[in-house]
Amino acid sequence: MNRIPIQKSDITIGKALPWNVFDPQGNRVAAIGDIIHTREHVQLLISTKACRDQPVEPSDDELSDEEITGSNGKQENTFTFEAMKLKVGDRLQIQPPQRLAVDRVIVRLIGYTPNQSLLVSAPRESSGLRMQLVENDKLVVRVFTSQNAFGFPATILKIIKIPYEYLHLSFPYEVKGVVIRTAPRVKTKIVCSVANAAGANDSDDNISGMIVNLSAKGALLASRRAIAEKGESIKLAFRVSLHAIDTVLSINAVVRAQFVEDPPANGSVPLVNHGLEFVDLLPNDTLILQSMIYQQMIEQPHTVL
Repeated sequence: MNRIPIQKSDITIGKALPWNVFDPQGNRVAAIGDIIHTREHVQLLISTKACRDQPVEPSDDELSDEEITGSNGKQENTFTFEAMKLKVGDRLQIQPPQRLAVDRVIVRLIGYTPNQSLLVSAPRESSGLRMQLVENDKLVVRVFTSQNAFGFPATILKIIKIPYEYLHLSFPYEVKGVVIRTAPRVKTKIVCSVANAAGANDSDDNISGMIVNLSAKGALLASRRAIAEKGESIKLAFRVSLHAIDTVLSINAVVRAQFVEDPPANGSVPLVNHGLEFVDLLPNDTLILQSMIYQQMIEQPHTVL
């Protein structure tokens, strides 16, 4: 497929992308359905000479593909149903009853009748089989739009099987939500190599650590011993996966905070945590980090901090 450079007018902040986005080397950095949340992200795409697929006529189920994340309970506010600005075809995340032992699944909004019910596609397990839901089951519905994460409880009013399967859910009169910060942070377990800022190769200067949470601007790094003091510079090397493509990043950082965890109950040595601020980031590295974080917010909303 032919590709053309991204233009500022191509992207609407808070709306799903209708095409894939690639860096100049042909690596995909954003997928169809991903959402660009900030002007800075748009500018990064343009400054790194990102390109996109040639426009195609979307099919009915691609007209709107806003992605989902969950509310983490911080600064929770109450919203009206209209504040979510849902459209037919939007993807909703539902949390089934505990008896099904299924975490979360994605359904599509078919439509709604105000103050009566929501119509959504029938959820299916990862195997493709229909999920064994019954009428009056209680669900939790989550949706991510623009800068907000929303959630509300719902009851299955009716399960329709003919001519195709879909559910009638109770209409939400009250919706809880939080505003997502400009640099969202997610929980991670990324093994990294740490060296001094000069990138020394001496074995005494290189140790391993674990990035336990990550944003496009910094990270929390845990290690078995202190890596550097507050204000000192280090270099991180770690691997991230973006749309099934692995990329190794090498990033300079400054230690802004350091603290030791409480001793574990098993008597093992407590970990030393380092709050890091990334510095001198290359535009392409920032783009990869932002895209990876938004991908995780969509696929693993429970990891959003």
